[in-house]
Amino acid sequence: MSGGTGMSEQQQARGHRAVVTDAGRPLPVAAPTPGAVTILPTPTALHEDAVRSAGGTLADLGEDTRGIVWLDASDPDGLQDALTTAPGVTWVQLPFAGVDAFAHLIAEHGDRVLFTSAKGAYAEPVAEHALALTLATLRVLQKRARTTTWSREPEGMSLYGRHVVLIGAGGIALEYLRLVAPFDVRVTVVRRSSEPVPGAGRTVTTDQLDAVLPDADVVVVAAAMTGETSGLLGAHQFAIMPDHARLVNIARGGLVDTDALVDALRSGAITAAGLDVTDPEPLPDGHPLWSEPGALITPHQADTPEMVAPLLAERVGTNVRAFLGGDGTGFVGVVDPAAGY
Repeated sequence: MSGGTGMSEQQQARGHRAVVTDAGRPLPVAAPTPGAVTILPTPTALHEDAVRSAGGTLADLGEDTRGIVWLDASDPDGLQDALTTAPGVTWVQLPFAGVDAFAHLIAEHGDRVLFTSAKGAYAEPVAEHALALTLATLRVLQKRARTTTWSREPEGMSLYGRHVVLIGAGGIALEYLRLVAPFDVRVTVVRRSSEPVPGAGRTVTTDQLDAVLPDADVVVVAAAMTGETSGLLGAHQFAIMPDHARLVNIARGGLVDTDALVDALRSGAITAAGLDVTDPEPLPDGHPLWSEPGALITPHQADTPEMVAPLLAERVGTNVRAFLGGDGTGFVGVVDPAAGY
């Protein structure tokens, strides 16, 4: 055997794949008008190649622009300026799965502009991170990583056979379901629709959340951030969860009442929280969550730029081909203006 990593070429080449949940669904607006595509605010060679490889034509922002690929999730004002400059735009590709930062633009322009997001594109790396936080908090690694002495105090729980309440039913949730299946968990999915989710033992609507929390061992938040879901988990929800429960949030910090979470961890209402997202974000230095023994915090890095860039490029290519088709078929990650995601 030769030296090296020991990984086969097939293993090395696997990479991440998108988890598409909305292929073929009707568009909320008329089919976009094909035309030139502009990448903003700063084009990259990777995304330019994705547009060209899909048959698209790149152009500077102007009257001829019909599609925009927007790469900066932190600059909704810049996208607003671009839409004002190029009123002929009929399709916008947003960079992340979460579109809450662009909600006002979607509400304002969604009657004539098709917005697509990256939902499902980053499902694999984010679900992988959610599983890591699940296992880490169950095994009390948030405390073990901070200790400086050998402890014989028996702590920790196994994931095998536990009840997981999974809030959300998008690509991340579906991939998380696949990852935890070998642990023989019992999964209850909480979502807007009562339509059953493959792989889940039970699917309930959001208004039944409080009914399924009292026997939850792990609660995983993988829902979109909207006006309806803001503060979905607060003091009441933590009070009715078992005291051994773990919370994992890889969606948006605003889905959880941060002050209520701090109180719940301090009081022992729940045992631990694994958070890749917080409210506020970034979490300020000195915030109580940093020193809370039950909290394990990662700085919104469930998907790193190295993971995201090729996945977004793939999504751009798919949607450019749909855009050029002119009949409205083939788009993925379509944003529903009414639902807000």
